[in-house]
Amino acid sequence: MLLKVEDLDVSFDTGDGRLHAVRGISFDLDEGETLGVVGESGSGKSVSTQAMVGLSSGAIVSGRAIFDGRDLLTMNDDDLRAVRGRGIGMVFQDPLSSLHPQFRVGAQIAEAIRVHEKTSPRLLRSRVIDVLGEVGIPHPEKRIDDFPHQFSGGMRQRVMIGLALALRPSLLIADEPTTALDVTVQAQLLELMNSLQREHGTAILMITHDLGVVAQVADRVITMYGGRIVERGTRADVLDHPHHPYTRGLLASVPRVGSERTVLQSIPGNPPSLLIEQPGCPFAARCALVHDACLHGFPAEKPVSAGQRSACVLPASHATPVVLPVVEAPPVVAAAERDLLARIEDVRISFPGARKGLLGLTSETVVAVDGVTLDIPRGGTLGIVGESGSGKSTLARALTGLIPLTGGRVEFEGRDISRLSRTQRLALRRDVQMVFQDPYGSLNQQRRVGSIIADPLIIHSAVPSSGLRPRVQELMELVGLNPEHYNRFPAEFSGGQRQRIGIARALALNPKLVVCDEPVSALDVSIQAQILNLLSALQSELGLTYVFIAHDLAVVEHIADTVAVMHRGVVVEHGTVEEVYRSPREEYTRALLAAAPDLETTPARTNDGRERRA
Repeated sequence: MLLKVEDLDVSFDTGDGRLHAVRGISFDLDEGETLGVVGESGSGKSVSTQAMVGLSSGAIVSGRAIFDGRDLLTMNDDDLRAVRGRGIGMVFQDPLSSLHPQFRVGAQIAEAIRVHEKTSPRLLRSRVIDVLGEVGIPHPEKRIDDFPHQFSGGMRQRVMIGLALALRPSLLIADEPTTALDVTVQAQLLELMNSLQREHGTAILMITHDLGVVAQVADRVITMYGGRIVERGTRADVLDHPHHPYTRGLLASVPRVGSERTVLQSIPGNPPSLLIEQPGCPFAARCALVHDACLHGFPAEKPVSAGQRSACVLPASHATPVVLPVVEAPPVVAAAERDLLARIEDVRISFPGARKGLLGLTSETVVAVDGVTLDIPRGGTLGIVGESGSGKSTLARALTGLIPLTGGRVEFEGRDISRLSRTQRLALRRDVQMVFQDPYGSLNQQRRVGSIIADPLIIHSAVPSSGLRPRVQELMELVGLNPEHYNRFPAEFSGGQRQRIGIARALALNPKLVVCDEPVSALDVSIQAQILNLLSALQSELGLTYVFIAHDLAVVEHIADTVAVMHRGVVVEHGTVEEVYRSPREEYTRALLAAAPDLETTPARTNDGRERRA
């Protein structure tokens, strides 16, 4: 056994009292094994691993974490530094913030090696090149001297994996390593980690809220909620026959590529406050099957099957597959037969760039969108999918008039928006709004949510000052927020609630078109389901038209009527969801669909068709 954690408890002293982040969890991990840890934000997944390796500043930690025969929790700082890197490697969620922007990637990997080993500069450089090549960086002998910003998101994450594995650690802790990455890049990274694991026998502790990732790579799965482990077992047991209502709720929240359109069963309510002691099961307040026994003492884990345990009072027979109710998909009317709200015609968008040449910097034009034509029918949803850099977000900003066109035209209700006067362009803002990807970064953290939502109303003089607050509170209620929280700051809301604030702001002026740019990619699956259900309900109630951009193909399939697939600035395929997803014509579309993770628990296979492990 490589790692054995016993009764790990982590808490923090805050101005509001003691925050109990992890409550006495225990688990183990064998050499060469992959353990997946799932749960919503705030469940204690990341805090538990960071506390083990001494990366949780100010944490009050107790229990034991025996790694390779030594207790990590009793080590001093010098001993922990010796373990980190050589014994335990870590890959974090955001590679851009994890890599130092002012140091070349090769120098950062070299530093990690040099701290633990003495080697000559020439051998060190050669070794770093080998590491970059091993993780799939093309031309590593040239890219070794590049800075992090010169790499794509997927390539930066490859650099992070190389950094974590440079010293061949026996344990790799991967904390949300594929969040917000394209499906193809995600598939490449997972296969890379699998191949490195096979080659070096590395154990992997995979922390993620993406159940599709867990289904692909994990041998065993742990579900955490409220700082506790509520279910554990083999991948097949937990994903195919979940027992705990929380695990079942997570699985019911996930849209599935290729399945019939279903109602996403979002988990009602919010996770419990970790500042408040829970007298019983922490999930009781959100559980539809709650018993009196759930309210008095945390249920002990009990066997559900030979390899599965659950901290729930329900009988073992409750461990059954999750069956989602199927809904009839609305009929898709051909664009030619519907009233067009907007049209993108032969749009070209390019940006001046720069590259390093023999005589210094020389200009180079970057073509982001190259001759795209799309119709946007009134009352429908156009989904746009494709990898990062394919031009999706650039096209969205052109549609809203935020960036100029190099060529072509964008029409809204028959008018070319590039020819509008300043007054007409301001009026366009009333009809076209955006919901952004980051529900935290898109809100001013120093302003109260009431004033944030009221901004469009004030700018456009849409309501008199006396009616401002009632209208904002009406919008808050419309998107499922408590109107009494009018004067709270964004930081006082959860991620899903912050995204609801952004949606309320976008709806303030009763727009006709809402452009949603990756609105759910940063959210937990249960919160994602709530937002998708909310958007669908608002569309039916208000007659909205959506352009929905996402890298998650299952999400687009769930919400869109028609879909456009973009690649390198060009639409390579366009049609109804049924046509594109069931009978894709283009190889690129087929590659995207093949790379999309699902919840099938059949043995993961490598590119040559072999099972990943017996």
